[in-house]
Amino acid sequence: MKTVLITGGAGFIGSHLCDYLLEKGYKVICMDNLVTGNAKNIEHLKSNENFTYIEYDVTKHITLKEDLDYVLHFASPASPVDFDKIPIKIAKVGSLGTHNALGLAKDKNAIFMLASTSEVYGDPLVNPQPETYWGNVNSIGTRSCHDESKRFGEAITMAYHRVHGINTKILRIFNTYGTRMRADDGRAVPTFINQALKNEPITIFGDGKQTRSFCFVSDEVEGIYRLMTSDINNPVNIGNPLEISILQLAEKIIELTNSKSEIVFKPLPEDDPKVRRPDIAKAKKELDWEPKVGLEEGLKKTIEFFRLD
Repeated sequence: MKTVLITGGAGFIGSHLCDYLLEKGYKVICMDNLVTGNAKNIEHLKSNENFTYIEYDVTKHITLKEDLDYVLHFASPASPVDFDKIPIKIAKVGSLGTHNALGLAKDKNAIFMLASTSEVYGDPLVNPQPETYWGNVNSIGTRSCHDESKRFGEAITMAYHRVHGINTKILRIFNTYGTRMRADDGRAVPTFINQALKNEPITIFGDGKQTRSFCFVSDEVEGIYRLMTSDINNPVNIGNPLEISILQLAEKIIELTNSKSEIVFKPLPEDDPKVRRPDIAKAKKELDWEPKVGLEEGLKKTIEFFRLD
């Protein structure tokens, strides 16, 4: 039985990854300090003999007695609302946390995966964004605590690969949504759903013409697993290439919730990307992966989660 450490394992994607790998027969160690993770996301796993939870801050040196086959570094507050609240913590977990997780992988001779982000592309000047695109990032803007720490994370991950020979993976996550997202996440899907369910005004920043591509969490996790078990070391985009405007998303959520909400427009935040769409040709060719869950199906599942939460 192979053992996997997942930092940020009590978070939205991390907790789904814990579920998935346990079902695949792995022993899972979940590490999270619950700054943005939620113990409720992993409560159902506490009785599983192959699951261990450790409350810990990965910006501090990490030591474990257990042998590890994989270190999956998913610890990362990634919500826009957190960029103003905890920018230093975000920058530290993306830089110091990545360094510490890499050091642990080196010590255990484990395969390492960095959960990077489409935010490394910044406000892109090409659409869709291929892995070869270097990005257009404001290094001192309000989003830079997240964007630049992820770019640094990718740089140090490749440095460990080249210098120490660690088998590393770099996952570039595009907008992912689904069950277990935080209601106060600040991202479009949970914000719009919760406003719609309460018949409150749906707040769109800017004119709503900016686009995103939304990948349901089960598709994302399947892509993560395929990359984790592949022989690829360079970055790979995992996301859904179906592009939709933020205004269209809001209208679809109003329709699916039968909401009486009206749409209101607010000023666009600094450096908010105008487009976001992954080029997944590499994932299709080398991982035989592409998303299967349609937007309406995924939104219905997510809406039901928030109705019951």
